[in-house]
Amino acid sequence: MPRISAATVADHRASQHAALLAAAMEVLAAEGPAGLTPAAVGARVGLARSSVYRYFSSTADILAQLVEDAIPRWADRLVTATRDGGLEERVRAFGAVSLAFVTSPDHALLRAVAAADLPAECRHRLDQLHETMIEPLRGLLAEAGEPHPDLVAHLGWSILGEGRRRLAACAESGADADADAEVITATTLDVLCRAVLSAR
Repeated sequence: MPRISAATVADHRASQHAALLAAAMEVLAAEGPAGLTPAAVGARVGLARSSVYRYFSSTADILAQLVEDAIPRWADRLVTATRDGGLEERVRAFGAVSLAFVTSPDHALLRAVAAADLPAECRHRLDQLHETMIEPLRGLLAEAGEPHPDLVAHLGWSILGEGRRRLAACAESGADADADAEVITATTLDVLCRAVLSAR
């Protein structure tokens, strides 16, 4: 039986679970989706595969739990970014945080999830979590009197999605990536503000 280092069994399990999630992100970043297995994750923290299965039922479950951990953190950042300032300033702040997602390890996670064969209930949950990231923009637009805040927020999110796609491609290309990234970011934020604010 593994030695319990925390004050209680519950604390130990929570600590072990957090360590396994961190290890899973490391495996994903180093080896890509193909290398993400319960055995690989366990090896990172010195646990046998059988012990890992106490926390994750499969590779798909690892991905699902990583998403449950990552998206709320980014949703919180989006909420925080849109708390202060004028309307355009808050929309720009929302967009900037959304675009910054590309440079985070969490971006690789969502790309892996998009390519994974997840059960329908996992896809549904992913859609629900996705909506929490759009909610701050939807709330801003509703507060500003936009008659169709949900539609306009989703259209704005699509603009940011193309910006993220181009930033990711830019990062992978290498040459003059920083200069190109600055142009992509500035242009995407300008287009976002014109699109969602002129719709009012």
